[in-house]
Amino acid sequence: MCDDPVCNDCKQWATYYYDRDVLTRNYSVFVYNDVIQDIVTKWKYRGDYVLGNIFKQYIYQTYKQHKSSLPDQIITVPIPLSGQRLLERGFNQAKMLANFLPLKQEELLHRLHGEKQSKKTRKERLSSKNPFYLLKKVNKPVLLVDDIYTTGTTLRHAASLLKQNGCPDVYALTLVRG
Repeated sequence: MCDDPVCNDCKQWATYYYDRDVLTRNYSVFVYNDVIQDIVTKWKYRGDYVLGNIFKQYIYQTYKQHKSSLPDQIITVPIPLSGQRLLERGFNQAKMLANFLPLKQEELLHRLHGEKQSKKTRKERLSSKNPFYLLKKVNKPVLLVDDIYTTGTTLRHAASLLKQNGCPDVYALTLVRG
């Protein structure tokens, strides 16, 4: 256990962005391990939508635990799937998680279809192009919601786009931190 509230990954991203990381903070519910990997695989990749409901209390509790450090008027923005991936999977796991939060939700981003993140190496993820485009500008702080934080690239692509278009602050809440 480390006493430093900022993980090494976030320190590296801060260096990458010259001490101005586009993501203010990420809160994760679980650390990646074999048990959570098995549950997420059944839920996300084998289409067991109902299984995702077991995360409701954990997502809500994590939000409640950190609520005081989040700005007022914050809205949730689930990380979108491409249209093709949504058809394949049948549901957006990030949207399901965002639905567990007592916050206004908006879908501000659209995702272009590409290779699955899970099929990419760390280096490929870090060097990937931003797959998102903005559907609507927002002038309120945003809480991005996603299932898995691996390299942080996806969240930072979304955060970068939002901030370039007027969003004052971007936080993230993820189910699992890899």
